[in-house]
Amino acid sequence: MTRPYSIFAIQPKTASSGRANGNRCCATRARRARFALLVMAQLIGQQFESANAQTSDDDSLRIYAVNVVKTPPFKAQFVGDGIYLGQGMVITAGHVVGHWPLFTRPRVLIAGHDLPAKVLKSGVDNVDNQVDLALLSIDETPLPISLRLRRNPLCQAPPVVGMQVIDVVPESTSRSHVISALSIEPALRSHFDSLIDDVKSSGSGIFDAQRKCLLGIASAEVVKFRNQMRSGHVAYEPAGFAGYFVSAAKIIKFLPEDLHLYGGE
Repeated sequence: MTRPYSIFAIQPKTASSGRANGNRCCATRARRARFALLVMAQLIGQQFESANAQTSDDDSLRIYAVNVVKTPPFKAQFVGDGIYLGQGMVITAGHVVGHWPLFTRPRVLIAGHDLPAKVLKSGVDNVDNQVDLALLSIDETPLPISLRLRRNPLCQAPPVVGMQVIDVVPESTSRSHVISALSIEPALRSHFDSLIDDVKSSGSGIFDAQRKCLLGIASAEVVKFRNQMRSGHVAYEPAGFAGYFVSAAKIIKFLPEDLHLYGGE
């Protein structure tokens, strides 16, 4: 599995109480309220872990999964993942393609074919509105008609904590669930706002397990924190990594409007 890029967070300091008795009381209540919210978010996610067992129809989504290959000059070949949207279009994580596609000569492995790809748009080069996405174009003529006629819909509904998801790569599928952004460092929550409980391969597709629409593209790993009460304070301890995915809402804004791929539920 190609690992997404990592976001290493600095562990927040333990919250301190006020000096005066009144301030100390208010600060303690506030900490306890925050802790209760954090624990609630974690419990919601845990309730769905037992429901994350893979079902037989998950593999039907693998028809959309592709490998994206780039070969930088004088470097080893890099293989990431991507998702076929239809009309010869493939979406992947921007860092899979990189900043210099002219020199890396990206290719797409799909349905037994090794096809050259053209980078139509890369979000990693947009300084003002950077997003970890890249849109590739391939010649769909060699593809089987059953794949050429397909259109991969993007989810319209936003991800919800506890939602079951399917991660899809060409070789396999696996299940996970959406977790709350409260699980990561506060400073990162506004940017890394769509998370699942574990890390998936760069550029792989995250699908809504119920509606089978594309919920997002796997992008990065972010440090998770376990929240505990210690002597009246909220303490944060590293607890592995969460997987950040670029949500369907951001993908829709990124894609050209004439693709007409927004028919998800």
